[in-house]
Parts: sequence; C-alpha cells; structure tokens
Amino acid sequence: MDTRNILYFMAVYEHLHFTRAAEELGISQPTLSQQIRALENELGIPLFDRIGKKVIVTEAGKMFKHYGTKMLQAEMDIKTAATELKSGSQGEIRLAALPSDLDFRLVPLFVRFKTKYPDTRLQVISTIFAHEEVLSHKVDLGIGLQGSADDRLTRIPLGSEPYHLFVHADSKLARRKRITLEDLKDHPLVMYPKGYVGRDLVDATCRKLGFELSTAMETASAASLLQLVSAGIGATIQPAGLTRQNGKDYPDIVAIPLSGVEPVRHLELTYYADRFLTGAQRELIRWLTDFFSEMKTDGS
Repeated sequence: MDTRNILYFMAVYEHLHFTRAAEELGISQPTLSQQIRALENELGIPLFDRIGKKVIVTEAGKMFKHYGTKMLQAEMDIKTAATELKSGSQGEIRLAALPSDLDFRLVPLFVRFKTKYPDTRLQVISTIFAHEEVLSHKVDLGIGLQGSADDRLTRIPLGSEPYHLFVHADSKLARRKRITLEDLKDHPLVMYPKGYVGRDLVDATCRKLGFELSTAMETASAASLLQLVSAGIGATIQPAGLTRQNGKDYPDIVAIPLSGVEPVRHLELTYYADRFLTGAQRELIRWLTDFFSEMKTDGS
C-alpha cells in the first residue's frame, strides 16, 4: 500500500471535500479522485460515499483512518530512529502547550534546554487542543488539561493548580485576603472567550454554584488579559502562578486566592502510547516533569 495514497485519504477525510483536499495536497482534483478510487479498489470496499456534492465517510473509512494513522506514525518512527542512529544528533521535538504556560512559564525552560542540547530542533506551538494535536500526530508531546481516559495516550500528571482573581492594585477588591466567585457576579471581568479550556473550567464551576459570570471584554491572549487588568478595564480569573515568573512586568496587579468552591486545573503531559521516542524527546519529558514538580514544591 502506497503511503502517498494514505496521505491523500487523510486529506479527504479531514476536509470531506475533494477539491479543497486536492488544493491542500497541491494536486489536481481528478488525480486525487483517481488515487482514492485506486485505494478503494485495493481494499475492495468504499471509504467515502459521494452523495451529490457531499462526501461522507463510510464505516470502512473510519476504520481505515485509525489504522492509516498508525501506518503513517510507524513510517515516521522508522525514519526518525534511523536518522538518529545514523547521525548521532539529538533529533527533533514537536511540542504543544497551553498558551498561558507557554507565554509565562515554559520559555525559560526551553532556553536552558536548547543551551544544553543545541543540536535538538525544538518546535513549540501554542494551542488549547494539545490532546488532539498529539492524537493527529501533528506533535510528539502535548501539555494540556487532564482529559478523559484514552488507551492511545501515555499520560503523565504534572500537578494541580487553583485559580486566583487578578485585580488592579487600586481596586477595592485588592484589599481582600480571599474572595468567592459569588462576590464577582457584578464585577467587570476580562476573560478568555467561551470554548477556551480555562474559561470553560471557570464557567463550569460557576454553574455548579447556580449562576454565570458576565464579562466586560474577552480576548484569547493571557498577556492581553493581564494588560487589560493593568489598565483597570476589569479583573480576571486565571491560574494562580500566571505571573509568578514575570511578576516584575505587572507590579500593579494583585492576585487574590478564591475561597469556597474554586476552579482547579489538572495538567498532564501526553504522547502516543506506542510511538518511538528519541533520546531528545525522552530528555525533554524528564525536564518538563521535573520543572512542574519543582513548581509544586515552590507552592505554584
């Protein structure tokens, strides 16, 4: 079975549209259709149903997606292992991380890691969909919130962290030692948009208490949220250690612990359970687990 045809199948599976898939692949639509038909003929079963202009994945297509993904990963593992053995280099690492952790915590660790392993090519992407990026083999490792059980993934707990309220030092709330979520019902808040894991975690906690928080402004950037708090636009509810590494940049922001029922995030490091890990990838896993362990020790 030609690996190229598996890649063609994956593109159609993702877009459910032959023309858009062909454009992504850089080939003509008739060529793509011909290759998919050849793959279906080889398997002896249709992978897609063509109903008018709609493309629908068959049960066989869903099954092929599962095993095709494994075949592509196996080929990548073979090439990676062979390259590492041949060159003796430290290899390549693709890592997905939550935006706030990437912006405020992990960059100093990456600088130290790159200094010690200069031959390692490190690619880090900021995303709230770390698990999905790992499962689609777009990254090797992912740091995200604890997800539901999935036998395809190896999951390493990185610890738990409560959320705090971040307010401007001149706010009347800044004098409080602790505060409840209920106290914030009528206070202007700046938050991530709905659908972001941090926002959804806060909203879910509020729903348990029987109410919803309203926002004065929403933005997808943790740095922007802190700038808005610094400008006095509103307060924000974020992980307790958000500014710990960069507190000097926000001297006018006060972090207040939440009391009562509070949002808590549980972080984990994930990677595909049966994939080959290079020496560099295993080393970064060790660095990351040690890093978050030290943060727990420091009270972050």
